[in-house]
Amino acid sequence: MTAIDYTALEAALADLLGPRGVSSDLRQRERASVDGARMSPIIAELLPLGVADLVAFPTTAEEIAAAVAIAARFGAPITPRGKGTGNYGQAIPMTGGLVIDTSRARTVHGVDGDTITADAGAPMTALEQAARAAGKQLWMYPSTVHTTIGGFLAGGSGGTGTIAHGSNDMGFVVALDVVTPVSDGALVHVEGDEAQRYVHNYGTAGIIARATVRVEDLQDWRGLYASFDDFSGALSVLRALGRLHPAPRLVSADTPHISAQLPPDDAFPPGRSSLRMIADARTVAEATALIESAGGRVEDVREGPTVSAAISVLSYNHPIEWLQKSEPGVYFHVEVSGDALVDRIDEVHAVYPGGLLHIEAGHTVPIGMLAGVYESPEAVYAGIAALNALGVGVHNPHQWNVDFKLAQTVELARETDPRGLLNPGKLNPDYAGPTKGAIR
Repeated sequence: MTAIDYTALEAALADLLGPRGVSSDLRQRERASVDGARMSPIIAELLPLGVADLVAFPTTAEEIAAAVAIAARFGAPITPRGKGTGNYGQAIPMTGGLVIDTSRARTVHGVDGDTITADAGAPMTALEQAARAAGKQLWMYPSTVHTTIGGFLAGGSGGTGTIAHGSNDMGFVVALDVVTPVSDGALVHVEGDEAQRYVHNYGTAGIIARATVRVEDLQDWRGLYASFDDFSGALSVLRALGRLHPAPRLVSADTPHISAQLPPDDAFPPGRSSLRMIADARTVAEATALIESAGGRVEDVREGPTVSAAISVLSYNHPIEWLQKSEPGVYFHVEVSGDALVDRIDEVHAVYPGGLLHIEAGHTVPIGMLAGVYESPEAVYAGIAALNALGVGVHNPHQWNVDFKLAQTVELARETDPRGLLNPGKLNPDYAGPTKGAIR
């Protein structure tokens, strides 16, 4: 195998991007070679898994495409990166090579009817702001609200808006401009079903350089904060709240122990189970009645887009991160789904020592993050089998393999990346573990 001349590659990228558009500085390379994988004690024990030889910082979709073409001509591995907020090691360059940091390619091209287009590095907050200025809102955005649109589509799944619209592969994406090693610097425009083939595969079949996604008419949202004596009270109304019409943008609830670890807020009374929701203003009275009929109380109702963002960042993985910060080295989690999260909660909690569930109203069934005291990889995997036996769908956040429509991605990558340059180590044709599709 011919050695890659990274000095020459750096010079070629500097000609394209300017001297500040590429770096071989060790600190920059190290920063570009980590993501949120330390949230997994299984992956954390294996770190570091790889360090980039170079980092490039394109500022447009066209520069992303050109950088990929240059790296491909040198035969260098190419790992795309947004803000590095993924939790599974998807953005770690396991074989070194070039990391393409897309976060400077952040142009929002604007709203056109019921869609909005932006380059891959545009933060989801910027897309939402642009949509609001046009009287629209995004179909969905992730709990890490400052992540990039490219990162969310390539590595994320759902979030705020999922109750109404499902995960990000279920119609959110209208069109993509992607680049591959065989496209020779050209942006390949794909739409509809063809565009979906590049969603949630970590850039292993093509790197997203620009995206067009759906927006809808802007609604008047309220942030509703409620609390209950115990978790069972919150669970008893979660599904009913999720079925309100118009649908809420988010409904999250936590056990009293997890609630106590959230950032201080008068809406989180000590010793009580917290429930937060982003509710259409027209449903606040009905939501209040449901909560009070279950023995809960509404702590506050707040207005404004910053309130929605504040509730969003306390959803999905984030409460578990606060739990981990409160007791370092103790807890891990798995992603779970199903009515059993409500109907069999005591059995679900008992699967892992110290079991604690963060729960969300999902698109079809409740979804959540089940935390437990970490013992060993073997105990984690045994617990996944036990959860499946209870009727709980599980996604394993302790591995970095593409685990969504794997066979389709392998087939696509044979055409678009025959040399296996894109994000090596993430596309394993033999992977047979729990899949992302188990969580809806």
